[in-house]
Amino acid sequence: MHPRVITACLAAAFAVPAIAQGVRIPQAQAIAPAAPAAPAARSQAAGPQAADYIVAVVNSEPITRNELTNRTERLRRQLAADGASLPSADVLEREVLERLVLERVQLQFAREAGVTVDDLAVAQAEDGVARQNSVSKEAMYRQLAADGISPAQFRRELRNQLVLQRLREREVTAGVKVTEFDIDQYLREQQQQRGGAAAPLELNLGHVLVSVPEDASAAVLAEREARARRVAERARAGEDFSALAREFSDAPEAAQGGRMGLRPADRYPELFLQSVATLPVGGVAGPVRSGAGFHILKVLEKTQAGSAATVVQSHARHILLRTGPQLSEAAAAAQLADYRKRIVSGLASFESLAREHSQDGSAQQGGDLGWSTPGRYVPEFEAALEGLRPGEVSQPVVSRFGVHLIELIERREAKLTPREQREVAREAVRQKKMEEAYATWVREQRARAYVEYRDAVQ
Repeated sequence: MHPRVITACLAAAFAVPAIAQGVRIPQAQAIAPAAPAAPAARSQAAGPQAADYIVAVVNSEPITRNELTNRTERLRRQLAADGASLPSADVLEREVLERLVLERVQLQFAREAGVTVDDLAVAQAEDGVARQNSVSKEAMYRQLAADGISPAQFRRELRNQLVLQRLREREVTAGVKVTEFDIDQYLREQQQQRGGAAAPLELNLGHVLVSVPEDASAAVLAEREARARRVAERARAGEDFSALAREFSDAPEAAQGGRMGLRPADRYPELFLQSVATLPVGGVAGPVRSGAGFHILKVLEKTQAGSAATVVQSHARHILLRTGPQLSEAAAAAQLADYRKRIVSGLASFESLAREHSQDGSAQQGGDLGWSTPGRYVPEFEAALEGLRPGEVSQPVVSRFGVHLIELIERREAKLTPREQREVAREAVRQKKMEEAYATWVREQRARAYVEYRDAVQ
């Protein structure tokens, strides 16, 4: 299975940090670039189900046969859609059961620790899922319903992911420290890698999506395909790809000229990688078909990880309201929504409101955060920033720090300075340490839990 493609129902077992950035709705063909996936299969099989019974108990909380069967079927369908080889039925079921146990253990710990998620954060995650899939929320829920997943079930799974994300941040992330020695060692390893075996490939792709509506007629499908072919021909003829993306693309990154940003190759959908595998820098692929529509791809950059690279930097500012007993997330969001209305209407400036109200250290600078490289901010903030055009102000954004109002001032392409390269290395080391610390923490919680198996696999 693609490293970035896991089902939402199983992601909770591992608390994927980028939850709100992009969950894929359960159409195997629907491409959400560089995004993890949402529930991948029908939660209720067609026709009557066998009588339910308990297959395992986790600290007195049961896991039922129907739950195990449904989760196993989701994973089986997701693996099949990804073209991965399937293990035997009993092996797959045992793996899913263990993931369900881990999920239960963590959710129980979260409840005991008082970790909660407001409805606002769930709604924000919903919007992120729809945006990453280039569909409306209504269309998203129609597709989910066709796969047997109700809105309530989907929101519950989103909420569980968010709860576990916050639990991970509380129990693990804060304790991870990165020293200058760690960074030096990482950079030495990267240097050795470049001198010996090839370092991991990184790609920056330009992307144009000509979307195809749900249940499109043959005539509409033909028209959209013809449009995509014309765009691809113009791109191959040398026209400015950024201009073509801004004019024709329905993808979220259209405002950035279709640039998806330099990232490890394995963070792209497999369909994209296969399409550009043999292309040089400047090469154009497509149109290629997915459930979302027709994709045209251009190789903008191709480099090895660790080498000097050009990145798209963002210059932004924000207003932060910290939440707590005196200020709920909903109240903070309402306050920031009022600020946004005043800013957009010209009644107040972002800088003056930030100086007066922001509870971040950047308040004195009018909320100015300076230039940043991708990955600097927490996932929710990063996702909102990526969706903005220069001069736009976001809706209120919930993160572990509170609720933000974000304005994108401008973007630029820049070569990483040695200092910035060290910051990129710091983040890479931090992510690795977080994964290791989290795996250890989960094992510890699992060892403390009482788990009783009741002939789960028949």
